[in-house]
Amino acid sequence: PGRTDHPTLRAVPLADATSARILGPDQPGGPDNATIGVLNKEIARWQLNGDLDGWRASPGLPAEMAAALEDYVAEARVLPDWAIAAKIARAEVLFMEMSMASCTLLFCASLPQCYVMPDLAAVLHAAGELEQHTDYRVRATAAMIFPVMMHGGLTTPAGGGVAQAIKVRLIHAMIRYLVLRGHVADALVAPRRLPRLLAHGGTMPQVLYAHGWDVDRLGLPCNQEELAYTLLTFNYVFLQGLRRLGLGLRKADEQAYMHTWNVLGYVLGIEPGLMTDTMTDAARTFDAMQASARAQVRTSDPRPALAGALVATMQRYIPPRVLKPFPVLLTRHLVGKATSCDLGLDGRVSLLSRALFVLGFALVRGIDAIGRLVFPGFSISRLVTRILGYQLTAKLLMDETRPLKLPATLRQEVSDAVHAWHNDARAPRWVNALERRLTGRGAPAARQG
Repeated sequence: PGRTDHPTLRAVPLADATSARILGPDQPGGPDNATIGVLNKEIARWQLNGDLDGWRASPGLPAEMAAALEDYVAEARVLPDWAIAAKIARAEVLFMEMSMASCTLLFCASLPQCYVMPDLAAVLHAAGELEQHTDYRVRATAAMIFPVMMHGGLTTPAGGGVAQAIKVRLIHAMIRYLVLRGHVADALVAPRRLPRLLAHGGTMPQVLYAHGWDVDRLGLPCNQEELAYTLLTFNYVFLQGLRRLGLGLRKADEQAYMHTWNVLGYVLGIEPGLMTDTMTDAARTFDAMQASARAQVRTSDPRPALAGALVATMQRYIPPRVLKPFPVLLTRHLVGKATSCDLGLDGRVSLLSRALFVLGFALVRGIDAIGRLVFPGFSISRLVTRILGYQLTAKLLMDETRPLKLPATLRQEVSDAVHAWHNDARAPRWVNALERRLTGRGAPAARQG
């Protein structure tokens, strides 16, 4: 970046100042692991939104850390004055109605598009976090999405969206501090080419600290542009995916969904001027960001490895061999040719699998068009995406042996919500019966949602 006011050279001042107060000053070998351990334990207390009211640090915490965290919570927890409760409530209803299909779009659209930005991918690639721990990373993403989008997630004391968001906001700042080996302001005063050091068997903080970062070429890690782009993958890309599946929402509903994610973006520290309110503006901004990323020359590209790890994770939960390429084919359809090429997902797929996908997709769209003349809620496309979403939700996100890292109350609410998703309230009974048979659930769900 050639200008110091470019979004790639702006981060999140409140969180960065807090991180610097806790982790600084810069010491050889990086911040003390004990300090990071204490900090992680302390922010784990931010579970529900109500926990943030008048929050105080634990007794015995170092005075500077306690003061920094208390100041941070008091300011970071506040919603913007432009937040509209009715729109947020509508978005919560929409999320519940989309149910299992939303998980398919998370895996096959939102997450793949996240990795298109090379510098955004580089932070994850630095410690092999996504290639080696894809399940963990996906589950961590879900652990933020569910608390935000469930009833009252951003607006009530019993919700957990704000608590989880300010935690992520501070973690991003910690990552920046570790990768840059010091305060963000220091990196901007004298941009430097930091050497890449090897770290073998170290902790995540040690690995990130040893990695180094080229501020001149890459900007700041998790900078404003990357944060704004990521936000678009969870509202604009998600809504665009629904359109491409023939499941698009009404304009007012799309705007309510985007508004809710913009409120979350504010809590995450994203500058309002980098957010978009309509699908048209979002498409223009998103395309411009991707074009800028593609114009940058890279000596190495971590994106194919990251996307490959994500696809491999999905394929583990698709039993029939002939259907294993379907996650790749569906992702190609949802993200487009250019992004598929960026992610290395444009490789050879068997003719049989491609034929089944293309013919099946065309048939589904045709049947939907006719079926809706008789049943307004009829959609085979919705059925198919729900079935795939069920496989990924039940076997990856809701594995009881590896519960989502959420407060017990929220974890139970997520479990109840997913249980309610077992029947599609918008579909005829025979479609729900077919879905139960195809997913192997057998008996009808006890409740509807």
